[in-house]
Amino acid sequence: MTRAPRSRSSRGRSTIATVLSAVTLFVAALAPGLVGSGSALALVRIPLECVLALVAVILLPWRWARRAVAILVAVLIVAATLMAALDRTFEASVGRPFDVVSGWSELSDGYGVVRDSTGTAGAIALLALVGLLAIGAVVAVAAALLHLGRVLATRRRPSLIAASAVTAGWLVLALVGAQLVPGEPVAADDALSAAASTVGQVQVAAADQAAFDRAASTDPYATLPPSALLTGLKGKDVIIAFVESYGQVAVQGTSFSPGVDAVLRDGNAALAAHGYTERSAFLTSSTFGGISWLAHSTLQTGLWVDSQQLYDRVTAGTRFTLSDAFRTAGWETVSDVPSDSTPWPVGYSFYHYEHELDATNVGYRGPTFSYAQVPDQYTWAYFQQHELAGPHKPLMAEIDLVSSHTPWTPLPRLLPWDQLGNGSVYDPQPAEGLPPSVVWQDPHHVQQLYGESIQYSMGSLISFLTTFDDPNLVMVVLGDHQPATIVSGPGANHDVPISIIAKDPAVTDRIASWGWQPGLLPSPTAPVWRMDAFRNRFLTAYGP
Repeated sequence: MTRAPRSRSSRGRSTIATVLSAVTLFVAALAPGLVGSGSALALVRIPLECVLALVAVILLPWRWARRAVAILVAVLIVAATLMAALDRTFEASVGRPFDVVSGWSELSDGYGVVRDSTGTAGAIALLALVGLLAIGAVVAVAAALLHLGRVLATRRRPSLIAASAVTAGWLVLALVGAQLVPGEPVAADDALSAAASTVGQVQVAAADQAAFDRAASTDPYATLPPSALLTGLKGKDVIIAFVESYGQVAVQGTSFSPGVDAVLRDGNAALAAHGYTERSAFLTSSTFGGISWLAHSTLQTGLWVDSQQLYDRVTAGTRFTLSDAFRTAGWETVSDVPSDSTPWPVGYSFYHYEHELDATNVGYRGPTFSYAQVPDQYTWAYFQQHELAGPHKPLMAEIDLVSSHTPWTPLPRLLPWDQLGNGSVYDPQPAEGLPPSVVWQDPHHVQQLYGESIQYSMGSLISFLTTFDDPNLVMVVLGDHQPATIVSGPGANHDVPISIIAKDPAVTDRIASWGWQPGLLPSPTAPVWRMDAFRNRFLTAYGP
């Protein structure tokens, strides 16, 4: 009399467990497509992995083998989901999917940006949460698969017939290419596709490396004598200034470009009043949304460096860089990277800079502005006072400005140059802006502040030129890459503005054949070069 209720209760619990296991396995197998597309319709698909895994668990006679299959399938599914999340994040931030060959070091840089936006505690908590969720998902998927396998094993024949029917249906849908969500076939094989994609990326990376090695194998400029290098710039101080995230969207066709354009037009007038001439165009960067050092190395080496793998390869070699050319021709060479708080070995070992400036040795005692440890105006002021002022041999420097680095809030304001001191004058300014956690809830607010950051960076550069008015200064100012997709929009190109600024008209006369446009603001019809073309053309234009 008392056993029947317990039996019904046991059957009820078993049914619930079976339903939950089926839902868990089904949703988990489709999760990569759900994450990648962002559409719930990605759940209306047939996951091949589920069918194959269940057949294997039903047929395998050994318990340890069934567990091994369940764990392997769970790991593959969770890994595919994480890869889909990384792909979507990288598409939004740097305009391309995550590269399983060379992208791992970029994750640490991405973590640094998250830490700057949320604080160290928030970043660590987020990282721990992702790890726990991944482990929990593997356990849940493996348990669901084993439970369903046990249930279906009691009805082996009808289960295998059903699996065969589902597989046949999957093959038909795969052959006709049925899709409810663009790019997400109804015949789903997300985990298997992720594994195949990984193999494909390895093969592509090998081919890219071979092509890169062929391009790097010859370099006629590396064997030129000092007397044949940069003669058209003798006696000049030359600065290559990279403005972080200064992309074409800053100056054309966006809600925030009119503000930047106004700063540049006012800058044209101010520079003309001080006797400067400018020529501008666009370069196509080798990177998008971040990983700035790829663009820096592309410009300096004349090689297309578009991955961390290629960057590591080129910087481990002896490629002749622009800084090498200046140093060989008699210039003192300096790097100024205010985002660095530790020594930069590549600066000495590859670029062969004789002196490096960073956040630790420029005397800055003010606050940080999210990612930017040193405001651009202070960077210019210190460089003027300690490198350009007073007697010195001709100087070549690369300066990597960072006030326009994501998350673009809070931002510094321009101050009178004689009030900057050690930077403590900036102490009140960070509190005047909103924290990233607030700003990034609204894409329009992010875009507005991005535009304001470029106005500040370009405004401080123009003010530097007009305030210190150096007749021997030549400046190459350019963006490193377009800002992230949240600002640039989906499908944006990789083009960035570039300008050459000088007081001596002979400097701009040397590049007359380039067809670059007067002023700081290139129009939509301005020439567009690949960034790796700049080194050779620059060395040719300013050679003998």
